[in-house]
Amino acid sequence: MKIGITCYPTYGGSGAVATELGIGLAAQGHQVHFISYAQPFRLSGFHERVYFHEVEMDSYPLFEHPPYTLALAAAIHDTALREQLDVVHVHYAIPHATSAWIACEMLEGRSGPPLVTTLHGTDVTLVGQHPSLHAITRFSILRSQRITAVSRYLKEATVRDFGVPGERIQVVPNFVDTDRYRRDRGPSRRGVFAPGDEKVVSHISNFRPLKRVSDVIDIFAGVRRRVAARLVMVGDGPDRPRAEERARALGIGGDVVFLGKHVAVEEILASTDLFLMASESESFGLAALEAMACGAPVVAYRAGGVPEVVADGETGVLVPVGAVDEAAEAGVAILGDAALWGRMSGAGRLVAENFAVRRVLPMYEACYESVMRTPGS
Repeated sequence: MKIGITCYPTYGGSGAVATELGIGLAAQGHQVHFISYAQPFRLSGFHERVYFHEVEMDSYPLFEHPPYTLALAAAIHDTALREQLDVVHVHYAIPHATSAWIACEMLEGRSGPPLVTTLHGTDVTLVGQHPSLHAITRFSILRSQRITAVSRYLKEATVRDFGVPGERIQVVPNFVDTDRYRRDRGPSRRGVFAPGDEKVVSHISNFRPLKRVSDVIDIFAGVRRRVAARLVMVGDGPDRPRAEERARALGIGGDVVFLGKHVAVEEILASTDLFLMASESESFGLAALEAMACGAPVVAYRAGGVPEVVADGETGVLVPVGAVDEAAEAGVAILGDAALWGRMSGAGRLVAENFAVRRVLPMYEACYESVMRTPGS
């Protein structure tokens, strides 16, 4: 198959999943064409049968904000015609599903590729909820021939908040490459992060407000009072300065490492003893899954689709949103009990195997094949 994929190229779960999906599809012999305004951050190195098409944006004095939605529509249209795409798969409803629908309309009756839209989270729970975008979000989702959601939680939210019939949404979970994300992979970075043999605690996100990275700092501070540990913060975003200031204010700045954006997160997670996630809204929790694949127990807020990934009491501990002290106590308990840590580490790896790319990728292939057989559905 020839598959067009559009995603946000920036640091975040939807872009990571879309990119890993494309790489996996190409490894299975499919031809994959990424269409976006920049190369996806996880698309590094050469991959056979993978191509990147950059959306061209020209600046005109007339436009205060460049019309990316229209430029993307033109790029999808041109790529679909030139490469004879069999299917277009967009990740994140706004504006990608809108642009793809426009691209299909531009074909003016000619047979074009069917559209698959994958909902990832804030496109439904936050961005699409804004009054100015709700109607266009619903319209764009419904114009897709196939709709997938990364969790049951997100499917239910889409049905409830946008009136999309439940039977039209297929849950296809996020996935992890369990061959790459594993605890025994090298090289080990443990000596770099914890030169004094401290426990390594980590967090990975795009540092947006809903990730509550200041809570991550507070939780770690509670752990650090009782366990010798260092915190590795991976990612970047608007709340990074606030998190850095919070660490300094608590007197733990020397024990917190802010790495910024980092592509090879598997190297960091392979050395992680405890993973922290403090999101107030999370459709799935891909970073937690990747940590579990590397044998790291997870302490997280019980939000959104996280309970579908992290088994409370088995692969980690879930606490109410904002329960910083409870989360810190859970972290101390896990790190302070070698037997408990070992059980959770092993259980996390087993759960991650259920979300292995080899199990999930065929679900997308079946979705493409189905929509190609019935493009008008």
